[in-house]
Amino acid sequence: MEHKHKRGEMAPVPDDLMKFLNEDQLIVYHGVERFGWYIKFIRRPLFQRPMCVLSNPEGTKLAILEDDGSINEDAEIQLRS
Repeated sequence: MEHKHKRGEMAPVPDDLMKFLNEDQLIVYHGVERFGWYIKFIRRPLFQRPMCVLSNPEGTKLAILEDDGSINEDAEIQLRS
């Protein structure tokens, strides 16, 4: 059985980050990007604010880029299997 993504045809990381990230988030993201962190996906739940999820360079740790630009490495992120 083929797994269908809930997002449909939307990419996990949209091309227009300005639409999803505020200025504080963009500044911090560009800073951590120099250390190899990257946007794994942006969770876009209906009727809720988008959530930017980052991954470390090895892909072993996930963190949330909070609205105030802080990085929450202790957040519990539910992933689909």
